[in-house]
Amino acid sequence: MKQDVRILLLGEPKVGKTSLIMSLVGEEFPEEVPPRAEEITIPADVTPEKVPTHIVDYSEKEQSDEVLRDEIIKANVVCVVYDVTDKETIDKIKTKWIPLVNGNAEKGNKIPIILVGNKSDLRSGSSMETILPIMNQFSEIETCVECSAKNLKNISELFYYAQKAVLHPTAPLYDPEDKQLKPSCVRALSRIFFISDQDNDRILSDAELNSFQKSCFGNPLAPQALEDVKTVVWKNTSDGVQDNGLSLNGFLFLNTLFIQRGRHETTWTILRKFGYDDNLELTDDYLYPELRVPVGCTTEMNHFGHQFLQRLFDKYDEDKDSALSPAELKNLFCVCPYMPWGADVFMTVPTTDEGYLSRHGYHCQWMLSAYLDIHRCLEHLGYLGYPILTEHESQTAAVTVTREKSLDLEKRQTQRTVFLCKVIGPRGTGKTAFLQSFVGRSVPGKGNPSSAFTPYVINTVQVCNQEKYLILNEVDVETEFLKASDASCDVACLMYDASDPRSLDYCASIYKQHYMDSNIPCVLVASKVDLPEAKQFHGMTPAEFCYKHRLPPPLPFSSLLLDSTSKSIYTRLAWAAMHPHLKGSDMSSTSFWLRVALGSAVVAVLGFAVYRAAVRLK
Repeated sequence: MKQDVRILLLGEPKVGKTSLIMSLVGEEFPEEVPPRAEEITIPADVTPEKVPTHIVDYSEKEQSDEVLRDEIIKANVVCVVYDVTDKETIDKIKTKWIPLVNGNAEKGNKIPIILVGNKSDLRSGSSMETILPIMNQFSEIETCVECSAKNLKNISELFYYAQKAVLHPTAPLYDPEDKQLKPSCVRALSRIFFISDQDNDRILSDAELNSFQKSCFGNPLAPQALEDVKTVVWKNTSDGVQDNGLSLNGFLFLNTLFIQRGRHETTWTILRKFGYDDNLELTDDYLYPELRVPVGCTTEMNHFGHQFLQRLFDKYDEDKDSALSPAELKNLFCVCPYMPWGADVFMTVPTTDEGYLSRHGYHCQWMLSAYLDIHRCLEHLGYLGYPILTEHESQTAAVTVTREKSLDLEKRQTQRTVFLCKVIGPRGTGKTAFLQSFVGRSVPGKGNPSSAFTPYVINTVQVCNQEKYLILNEVDVETEFLKASDASCDVACLMYDASDPRSLDYCASIYKQHYMDSNIPCVLVASKVDLPEAKQFHGMTPAEFCYKHRLPPPLPFSSLLLDSTSKSIYTRLAWAAMHPHLKGSDMSSTSFWLRVALGSAVVAVLGFAVYRAAVRLK
């Protein structure tokens, strides 16, 4: 909504423009009227809409055409004043003043106009019969007010309507020629309807209507008022009322009726409550509320966010199978101008056997969104109506900003629930298979066009009876050079191909380049252990490399043999991310991995050899 209103009064000489302004300010008819009144500012606290209002007079004798053009450009609304007793001043409305104000303006960008018939005290009848054809001819005319500067009749109403034309404009909402809501208004009101339809039955029940009414206007409707509203809709539409509730068509009709009856402020109150500006776009303040995330901190969905998202999941899980099909997911995001999640979401999180988005996978994806791009995440929550439905000031209430990582290191404990692991290794090592195994899938065939590659996966792991979210990010590089930003994480998983003699060299180079002198824990993983082992060309064996740099012994992995040893790697990665202060001490010891293994029967330093022996027997 505009922060102030600028009203310009135009009209033929002697119609009473200056008298109207002075009667408003002085609350009495002036004995002496100057050629032109100076610009007047009415403070916000004495105006009905609580915004400062500037009233500007124009005198053809005192001001040039250039000054007039400048004033028209600056004006938010123009009051064209005519003398109700002088037909010539009425004729000049359409032949001179309206063309002067909006002659070159495109449809939709015209300045709203209020017609003001002054000197009504000198005429017994009304001038409306002459004025109505002019109003029908020019869609930018908001209304016509007959008044009298002499006896103060309708003076305050005149300026109220002028304010209203600016603060609650008709043009963005309604096309007076077609007598229907504009497409952008229909889109905005449709989004509001779908958000307010809390059980997704395409009908606003009495309870939902009252919740909506209370949210927008502060109070629910009385039972009789509610019935009266539905009766009006029922009488004027064929499908506006269904199952004793308001359909989308009924909701749109009701707002059309408000506008046609001059109650634009009702529809605008609704629109602004749901975040819309004067152009029917969601405001930046609504979509992107300020959230400060200091360096070293991360962002996570908190219990408020999960509660809201769970309600949303239940609303759109129409078949109640605890999963969202692609169609149900599309319906969930129908209030967004674009689909926030692409096909890759089904490769990023755990899914059902049918390939649908499970309840668990759905929450995982929101956690990933909050971690990787919190501003985009807040935008999506805004589209979904989080502040309105939860009665929180903004979407930031759904998010927790974690403590700086340096403090976690200092205190040797963390309160975070989401950790990022970079999976780094040469191409062909099996990184994608490692990621997909984490979310319970095998890698699709290379020729499968329906598969969508994703560099991220996310799932939960249990660490010391606590559920933590672990994000795996596959880092794809062709050379031994890795940017510092690509290396930054909570734990690094350096993966080499145990069947490729050149593979360890790459991991060793990355370790020395980025992790040897950092506080980021590293875990070495040997992939493809189902294949014959090759002697690495590196100057030392993988076990010797780990021993030298005080790293845990290499962990064996095969996407073809996903037993408890392979699966425990993800838990070990999460543990390492949670306890970065153990880097270089307990993490390299046998007793540490015995504590972490969570059911693994062998000591990690011997596990690799035992694992290979088992593979050979198969």
